[in-house]
Amino acid sequence: MRKLGLDLGERRIGVAVSDPTGTLASPLQTVQRRRGKRPPITTLERIAREQDVRAIVVGLPLTLEGEEDPWCAEVRRIGDALAARLEMPVSYIDERMSSVQAEQAIRQSGGTRKSREDKGRVDAAAAAVILQRHLDTVGSE
Repeated sequence: MRKLGLDLGERRIGVAVSDPTGTLASPLQTVQRRRGKRPPITTLERIAREQDVRAIVVGLPLTLEGEEDPWCAEVRRIGDALAARLEMPVSYIDERMSSVQAEQAIRQSGGTRKSREDKGRVDAAAAAVILQRHLDTVGSE
């Protein structure tokens, strides 16, 4: 079963997708958000349908102490709205340090300095880190 991974930010949303077996997560793309506008739920819905996913995994931006803050409530609202439109389950997973892991992975992969510092690429890679954490956890249960 393919799953969609999301790293929701105020400016960009990193998107990742799993392989059909639900084993490996890969970065897919980044969706831009316009400040002060509604979240691009329709765009995310289209991506989910195009990728034929059956579940959604959303990174939850907990504080360093592991607590939820007001941004977590917004992330849950967006995730729940997308799941309702797609009529599929949504899971939330701690996303702390996912961007740092994504930046390290991109840096190790080489490429030009510009490509390594591309924020959109980092966001999509962070979504893949989040999704992979979920896949690894589900696979070990």
